[in-house]
Amino acid sequence: MTKKTVLSVDPGTEKCGMALVQRDENGNIKLLWHDVVPADAVIVKLHEAYIVEEFHLVILGDSTGSKQVKTALRRHLPSMGLLVVDETETTIQARERYWEHNQRKGWRKIWPATLQVPPEPYDDYAAMVLAERVLTEA
Repeated sequence: MTKKTVLSVDPGTEKCGMALVQRDENGNIKLLWHDVVPADAVIVKLHEAYIVEEFHLVILGDSTGSKQVKTALRRHLPSMGLLVVDETETTIQARERYWEHNQRKGWRKIWPATLQVPPEPYDDYAAMVLAERVLTEA
């Protein structure tokens, strides 16, 4: 398996989740960088992610706001690979990823993680789920 790094974007009308995800030679998935940004700041933040690790593919969710983000990406980075993927069921999986990366405290330790909504936006973890889907299939 080859090492591969991708930037994934979970688009929305007001905010977008972004995640820079890397698959190593052994198939292990690692979250290198992530953020939830205003929808009009995706291009600026894309450069921040590129400084962390070079990537040559952007994965974009196909639902709300994807058309605007796709247009902005094509205008700004016409030669960058762009893969639009189905976002079905990413919300529940994103909640799980959020709680895997953020320790539950107090009463949250008692309740199952899958029944809890994170206390902050977790669109970046939805983006991570999109990247995982592509990197584990490729």
